[in-house]
Amino acid sequence: MRTIKGPSLHLAQFSDTAAPFNDLPSIAAWASDTGFKALQLPAWDQRLFDVATAAESQAYCDDITGMLAGHGLVLSELTTHIFGQLVAVHPAYDAMCDSFAPAELHGKPQARTAWAIERLLMSAKASRRLGLTEMGTFSGSFAWPYLFPFPQRPAGLIETAFDELAKRWLPVLNACDEQGVNLCYEIHPSEDLHDGVSFEMFYDRVGQHQRCNMLYDPSHFVLQQLNYLDFIDIYKERIRMFHVKDAEFNPSGRQGIYGGYQSWENRAGRFRSLGDGQVDFKSIFSKLTQYDYAGWATLEWECCLKHQEVGAREGVDFINAHIIPVTDKIFDDFAGAPVNPQQMKQLLGIA
Repeated sequence: MRTIKGPSLHLAQFSDTAAPFNDLPSIAAWASDTGFKALQLPAWDQRLFDVATAAESQAYCDDITGMLAGHGLVLSELTTHIFGQLVAVHPAYDAMCDSFAPAELHGKPQARTAWAIERLLMSAKASRRLGLTEMGTFSGSFAWPYLFPFPQRPAGLIETAFDELAKRWLPVLNACDEQGVNLCYEIHPSEDLHDGVSFEMFYDRVGQHQRCNMLYDPSHFVLQQLNYLDFIDIYKERIRMFHVKDAEFNPSGRQGIYGGYQSWENRAGRFRSLGDGQVDFKSIFSKLTQYDYAGWATLEWECCLKHQEVGAREGVDFINAHIIPVTDKIFDDFAGAPVNPQQMKQLLGIA
C-alpha cells in the first residue's frame, strides 16, 4: 500500500478574467498559499496553458514545472474534457458544443471533431513532456438522448453508437500508449461512459486497451444512485484518477433522479462543497488506500451554494484529514511467535 497523494486542485472552475485567477503563476501562488500541493491543469484553457506549444517544446514545459516548483507545487495531471466532449456529439447538442471549438469550426461537426482529436494527441505529447502519466477526459456521447427507452430504442442503435465511439477513440488510445500516458475517462452522466456497464461496453470494443482507464468521481454516482463503494471494488484496477467532490440526493414526492428540469439549487440531486454532502469519503479513501491507488486526490469544486474560495480552503483541510498515512507494521506483530516446519505440522495435527 501507499499513501494517496494530495491535495491537488482542478483549475477548470477557478480560472477567470480577474486576478489571481487569470494566469497560471498567479493561481499557483494563491493555490500554494491555500495549502494545495499540486494543480490539475485543463489543457483547453489558453489563459493558463498552450497545449500546442507544450506538445512540441520541452523548454515551455520545463518553464511551467519550474515555475510551479518555485511555489512548492507540481502538476498532477492534464485534463482534456472539452476536447473529449467533441469527439462524439449528438446533433441535438451541436449548437451548444460549438462554443468549445474555434469560431471557424462552428456548424462543421466533422471538422470540429478532427480538431478535438488533434488536441487530444497534442495533450498526450504534452503530458509526456511534463512528466505526467495520467490524463483525464470525457468520452462524448452519441447515445445519451436515448437513455430512457421510449419510444423503444431500435435494435442495434446503442451497439452502433458504441462501435463508432470506439472507432474514434482507438487512435487516441494508441497515441497515449506511445507517450506512456493513461487516458482516464470521467464516468459522468450525459457521457456515453456514465456507469460501469457502459464503460465495459466501450472497454471491450477498444480491445481492453491498457491505456483505457477511469477518472473516479463519487458525486456523479450519488446523483445516479449507483453504489460508489462497490464500484471501487469492481474497477480498482482501472481507476487511475480521483476527483474529490461531494454531492447529495434528497428525493421528494415531487422529483427524483431526473430533477424536474430544475436549477441546480432546486434539484433533488446536487453537487456540494466537501463535507457538506452525503458522500462517505472515509470509506472511499480507505478502499483506495487498501487497493494501492497510485494517483492524486484532486479537489474539484462544484457547489451551487458555497463560494469557491471558501470551498477550496475547506477542501484542503478535508482532503488532508482523509488521506491515510499507510503503516509499515502489522498491528499484532507483537503477539507473533517463531514456529518451525515441524511445529507447523503439530499445530495442524499432521503426522
